[in-house]
Amino acid sequence: MQVHLVDARGTKNLPGRKSDVQECQWLLKLHTYGLLRSCFLPPEPIRQLRTVWRLRDQHVKEAGRAVQHMQRALTEMNVQLHNVISDLAGVTGQAMVRAILKGERDPRTLAGLRDRRIQAGEKELVESLRGNWKEDVLFELQQAVEAYDFHQAQMAQCDLRLQAYLTALPSREPAPAEAPPEAPVPSGPSRKRRAARKPRKPKGNQPAFELQPHLQRILGVDATTIDGIDVMTVQTVLAEVGPDLSAWKSERHWSSWLNLAPKRDISGGRVIRHTREHRTNRVGNAFRMAAQSLLRSTSYLGARFRYLRAKLGGIKAVKAMARHLACLFYRLVTRGQTWVDRGAAEFERRRQERELAMLQRKARDFGMTLVAAA
Repeated sequence: MQVHLVDARGTKNLPGRKSDVQECQWLLKLHTYGLLRSCFLPPEPIRQLRTVWRLRDQHVKEAGRAVQHMQRALTEMNVQLHNVISDLAGVTGQAMVRAILKGERDPRTLAGLRDRRIQAGEKELVESLRGNWKEDVLFELQQAVEAYDFHQAQMAQCDLRLQAYLTALPSREPAPAEAPPEAPVPSGPSRKRRAARKPRKPKGNQPAFELQPHLQRILGVDATTIDGIDVMTVQTVLAEVGPDLSAWKSERHWSSWLNLAPKRDISGGRVIRHTREHRTNRVGNAFRMAAQSLLRSTSYLGARFRYLRAKLGGIKAVKAMARHLACLFYRLVTRGQTWVDRGAAEFERRRQERELAMLQRKARDFGMTLVAAA
């Protein structure tokens, strides 16, 4: 018996259903006629990886809530650490919080625990650490710290299981590279400096081991060469769909599955309305977050995102740029194409050429000619 997982939205607009027909009989009839499309299901090794990655994401969010709980407890005791420390989960914040729980109340002693990278001075720290220590709130703070430590331990266990699953996945040969549509422009000095950097330690919510070698081995390509896409984005895509994107025949199918393509009701060749589907796609959200990180980028994609943001607005620009990044990822994995950053200046040059060509075309339509200013 072959089991299919079917989206109920695919049976909504099919004709012929009567009100007295049971749902199971109607689905049986549609399946008999071949009108049901099975949903995408990754293979078993990818499903195991997906389970652990989603579980780890839950622990990351719970750890963030625990940090917010610590901040609320400190504020209730009039300890204004958030005015001088940007991250309570950092080295300085955790050292001060744990010293408070051990019984330290002297503001100068607590201020001496700061890291050398803290920009705030000792006087500011001392003033921010003068609080009214309440036993009930200190108990609440202790509970929040224990919850934070628990979720950090759970994340460490997930990292071990995640590393084992990634190691078990087979290596993939790189796809045969296609010739790029245009000759790539050599990267600038900033790109060379970026490529020459030594691998850094995992920071933030990244796993405790190096993800990059595993991802490059499994996918056969280095997807982090695309600006805005980091190892966390690639890991999310790998955990949700796997290294094989053959289930989507083209970039249009891929972007539509990611909920990044516009949904239009078309009748007689005319667009009647634009509809928005309210569904969650973790891969699509990962590409959206990657698109938002391009706002201050000096790369070609950063200039493209800023242009779309000025033209379409913030929300539409994020979706459009996320679709572009998803298509670049699809080409890189399936066709072996490489992404070469041409810089923001190259995008501005092409934009000016397009606008000039449009003005010349409009001038010809009116029987006029554009003349360059002297």
